[in-house]
Amino acid sequence: MQCSWKAVLLLALASIAIQYTAIRTFTARSFPSCPVPSPANCSPGLSEPEAAERLCDEGPTPPYNFSRKTHLLILATTRSGSSFVGQLFNQHLDVFYLFEPLYHVQSTLIPRLAQGRSPSDRRVMLGASRDLLRSLYDCDLYFLENYIKPPPVNHTTDRVFRRGASRALCSPPVCAASGPPATPPLEEGECVRRCGLLNLTLAAEACRERGHVAIKTVRVPEVGDLRALVEDPRLNLKVIQLVRDPRAILASRSETFRDTYRLWRVWDGTGRKPYNLDVTQLTTVCEDFWNSVSAGLSRPPWLKGRYMLVRYEDLARHPGRKTGEIYDFLGIPLDSHVERWIQNNTRGDGASAKHKYGTVRDSAATAEKWRFRLSYEIVTFAQHACRQVLAQLGYRLATSEEELRNLSVSLVEDRDFHPFL
Repeated sequence: MQCSWKAVLLLALASIAIQYTAIRTFTARSFPSCPVPSPANCSPGLSEPEAAERLCDEGPTPPYNFSRKTHLLILATTRSGSSFVGQLFNQHLDVFYLFEPLYHVQSTLIPRLAQGRSPSDRRVMLGASRDLLRSLYDCDLYFLENYIKPPPVNHTTDRVFRRGASRALCSPPVCAASGPPATPPLEEGECVRRCGLLNLTLAAEACRERGHVAIKTVRVPEVGDLRALVEDPRLNLKVIQLVRDPRAILASRSETFRDTYRLWRVWDGTGRKPYNLDVTQLTTVCEDFWNSVSAGLSRPPWLKGRYMLVRYEDLARHPGRKTGEIYDFLGIPLDSHVERWIQNNTRGDGASAKHKYGTVRDSAATAEKWRFRLSYEIVTFAQHACRQVLAQLGYRLATSEEELRNLSVSLVEDRDFHPFL
């Protein structure tokens, strides 16, 4: 019996030793005590070994990243104005901007995620998404190849989703066809046509040459899903959470995704609510907004200096002023190219807004169009289903059809959502 007791004790000690070794190995790989920085980011003029030696000589790793880059994530949902907000960074000459790279994760792992997000699907998607985002912020574009089908050949591909929406991927040295950097950026379709295959090696070099990296996504539901990235000491991640009136989002989706939202259109046209209407197409938006905004506005320590809530309606009504506030929060100087783009792209005549992903339009008028697109019955239903988040975000209820259609009555409260600094 005594030998048996000793054997059990030895096995327990051996198990603890194995677990400790595994934890140390994992930790050492994930958070090295002295990471080798990119000379372009934090040690100008030094070779990579020299920069690493200097940093190691200075002692333990401090609780912040060595990079001077700002890593920005625009956290949004479909048809909330995220393409418009993305352009506010895409036009900045010192920002490397990527449009929806997580599309590739979703289409590869969970093609039907957009139609039915089960908890298991969500966990799989989020885990892979965080890994990809971490790599992209480090300008490791090769990691994206794991999700591109068919796989790139010699790091070249024509399958990157909406490549033309990224100015950096349509400019030298990534695209020699666009001419010198001073020329106006290529239009999205023209970029794909003239630039040919995308060389991911050149794209990674362009990323490293720019001072900041911005990514727009509608495939991360809540800010809490980003905590591991926000707390990663190797990043300087800041989150702009873009929200929009859920009634406006429903109207825009019904108009844009006509097949997927066909039953909402049937209700709008006939006045009769279909028995098999998928109400989660509305309620999921409201639940995600509620959970995410509640987390952000509660100001947890891990989000200090990292979170800013932006209502699309405020940006649409005051694009110049609101953009300046966003750049102040990020600590990035506002580029004259951004200011010029705002002047040229927020006073459209309506005809330029026909493309469903277009950004040239009268932004203030666009923010109000939903009030004429939905029946009052659907609006009443949406207000009841989303009453908590409407109040949380400062959206007023329409109490009659006359009030809904009367644009002189604002349904957006004047409210300031100051950054958490």
